[in-house]
Amino acid sequence: MLFRMIRGVLFHQKGKMLLIALTIALGASLATGMLNVVLGVEEKVNKELKNYGANIVVKPKDSSLLSDIYDVGGGAELNTAYLREDELGKLKTIFWAFNIVDFTPFLDTQVQVADNAAASLTGTWFNHHLDLPTGESLDAGIVGMRSWWDITEGRWLDEKDANASGEIMAGAALAAQYGWHAGDIIRLKGNQGEKDVTIAGIYDAGGDEDEQLYATLDLVQALTGRENEVASIEVSALTTPDNELARRAAKNPAALSSRDYETWYCTAYVSAICYQIQEVITGSVASAVRKVAESEGTILDKTKLLMILITALSLVGSALGISNLVTASVMERSKEIGLLKAIGARDRSITGVVMTEILITALLGFAAGYVMGFGFAQLIGHSVFGSSIQMDPKVAPIVAGLIALVTVAGSLPAIRMVLRLRPAEVLHGGH
Repeated sequence: MLFRMIRGVLFHQKGKMLLIALTIALGASLATGMLNVVLGVEEKVNKELKNYGANIVVKPKDSSLLSDIYDVGGGAELNTAYLREDELGKLKTIFWAFNIVDFTPFLDTQVQVADNAAASLTGTWFNHHLDLPTGESLDAGIVGMRSWWDITEGRWLDEKDANASGEIMAGAALAAQYGWHAGDIIRLKGNQGEKDVTIAGIYDAGGDEDEQLYATLDLVQALTGRENEVASIEVSALTTPDNELARRAAKNPAALSSRDYETWYCTAYVSAICYQIQEVITGSVASAVRKVAESEGTILDKTKLLMILITALSLVGSALGISNLVTASVMERSKEIGLLKAIGARDRSITGVVMTEILITALLGFAAGYVMGFGFAQLIGHSVFGSSIQMDPKVAPIVAGLIALVTVAGSLPAIRMVLRLRPAEVLHGGH
């Protein structure tokens, strides 16, 4: 009997049931898509933000101390200690090696250019090929870490080119000052020698870098006599937003209990990664670029909050739609329900039938919505982050629970109507 009643409603009121299923499917699809993005957005957002600079700077311990005392950057004037270039590969041997996306060393000096004028020259890696102690290899350098630079003339310097050691890149402001263009040959004179170089490209960084020259690290080391030495290292790493434990550890890791220390060390906090870098780079102090690190956490939290709010609003909208449709369905069936009550059916039995019908419809809507949500998540992933979103298995039961809650909440007004319905009034046209 119950099966016949449910089947009758599903077929005789298939239009309204289809609308209910569609409403649930839309809510389920948006919830599925957004929750998958929320659970996978941390890595995506971090990777996007890594295109706009490093979040960790590594300096020699002595040089960093002098910089703090005199409140200046660790330039060539104050450097009394240097890091070893041959240790840079150790960055990829720490516990969080896979979270280090890119890194590059820097060595600054002053050189004489046209008319004996002084200019700032920075040696760095561009797309430097590095063989790691683990047996792996990678390409690291400033090309990936300064992706926002606009090459107005020429091209990026290519270290894989045999002529790279005789090429430089000039900032737009400096090039305009001396009338340089891509392809021009200029002479650089350092304190340990001089060299004729070709301008491979002119870049517009939109900052102080536009008044500088950039060359391969080998070239600057030769001009300064500092073989195998670097002044600083910039590291771009995927990190977890700081919490109270991370802030305590950043002040003094030794003060943590053994359990807290293990949790902190094995979590990708920026302070934990800095600590591990200091363990492998001799005489170094690694510090977070706080503005970058804090903005990453803020952007990530706001992005997640926005997506959760959109999900919540979509579910509220679904609940309102379900409420209107189920109420309309009950009103159309009021005489049928009144007749059932008149012949002795209990309110609990009638309510059970109505809810069973709605939940079956909700199940069909959820199944369709989950499939739609998968496509919705991929659309967001490819359009916003340029990559696919991995579907998290935890999302299915979460969305199922939310849809069940929304369906029940949306059905409550109709259930109240069923309970208040009086057979005599309905069957005699009163009401």
